[in-house]
Formats: sequence, C-alpha cells, structure tokens
Amino acid sequence: MISKDNIAAIVEEYDRLKLRIGMTASHSALDICDGAIEEGFPTVAYCKEGRHKTYANYFKTQRSSSGRVTRGMVDKAIVLDSFNDVMNPDLQAEMRKRNVVYIPNRSFTSYSTIDDVENNFNVPLFGSRNMLRMEERTEEQDYYWILDKAGLPYPEAIKDPQDIDCLVIVKLHHAQKKLERGFFTCASYAEYVEKSESLLAEGVIDKESLEGARIERYVIGPVFNLNFFYSPLAEEGEKLELLRID
Repeated sequence: MISKDNIAAIVEEYDRLKLRIGMTASHSALDICDGAIEEGFPTVAYCKEGRHKTYANYFKTQRSSSGRVTRGMVDKAIVLDSFNDVMNPDLQAEMRKRNVVYIPNRSFTSYSTIDDVENNFNVPLFGSRNMLRMEERTEEQDYYWILDKAGLPYPEAIKDPQDIDCLVIVKLHHAQKKLERGFFTCASYAEYVEKSESLLAEGVIDKESLEGARIERYVIGPVFNLNFFYSPLAEEGEKLELLRID
C-alpha cells in the first residue's frame, strides 16, 4: 500500500491554486465533472479511444474571456488506448505536473486492479485508498462488514441454495461484461438450478462466480438508492449531506 506520507509528500509539491480534478471517463465522470466545475476546479477526463467523444466533444468546456464556464464541464480529455493506461508511470508523472487529484469512481477500480491502485498509482486520490477493496463482495472486510460495524440492517444472507424457501436475489458478476451484474431472482432451489443452468449455458455467468455468489432474501417494497456525501471539512451544519434519491 502506498503510504499516506508518500502521498502527502506529493501533495506538498502541488500548486494549491492550480488543482485539477481527474477521473476515469465512464458514465459517472460527467457527474464528477459537473460538481468539480461548480466548485471552481478545472477537470481532466481520462478516456478510452472510441468512447471519448462524449467528453472530448459534446461536453467540452467553453469558457468566457474571464474564465467563467458558459457551456460543458470537461476542460481536457486525455484519450488512451485502454483505461488501464492510467497506471503508466509516465502518464502519472503528467498527472502530478497538472496537479491532478483523482476521483476513484467504480470504473477506475474495475478497469485497473485494486492491487495496482493500492501500490502503483502514485497520484493523490480523493477519499481513502485503503477502503476501495470494501466495494468487493469477495473481500473479508467488505461493505457488509461495514454495515455490521455500524449496526445497520441489511437483507439476510442464505449460505446454501438448498435452503431457499422464499424469494431471493442471487448476486454475482456478469461473465462477459465486467461492469455489469449477472443477478437473478428465484423462490426455490429448483428454480435456482433452472435459472443458473440457463445463464451458465448462455455465458451470462460462470461457475466460479456462481459458487461465490451471495444469496439474499428479497425485501419486497419500493426500491430506493440514497446517495450521501460526507465531508469532514464542513465547518457549519451537518457534515453528512443527502445528495439525491434514485
């Protein structure tokens, strides 16, 4: 793990008046750029060739002579052969020259390995580098572990598929599309076998992911996704902010 002291030393070399917000240019990048621009930070999107026009063309920032943003939100788009090219030491050196603070969105930790992010990405991140593993359900200390520590409720897990006696959701990765899910629901062991065998035959899921899948009792009711933001820097009011509900 890159130490906090090493990153602090890099930040000390930054020009604090010329900080830029960088991110992997996937679907969440526009949200990041919009917030950064609103807070007065220039933005750098690290794009993949063939998927770059959204950021390099359509949402390219236009500014007035005084620097005020009149349209768009992406100041600079860096086009790469692969999203994982951000691990290139030369590119990281350029990031540091640009005073980039990188936002580790989910795509960043999907297209690059967590090991690389922890040990080889020598660029300051917003947030805790050592907490990124917790987004993976395969880790011992994952987000369910955090929920336990916080005393927050979550759907009951069923360890053995043969114990399925109600509607459940089976959570696992898509076999072909790395960022998508191969989730399915079932209400009995027979249905679990039928659906899993069908998805295996179609190549939607693979046996390894199925064996490591998490099975949860499905909670019937309206589904809400609440998005919060916590800032220890807030000097007044609540440090925890509810941004939106999907």
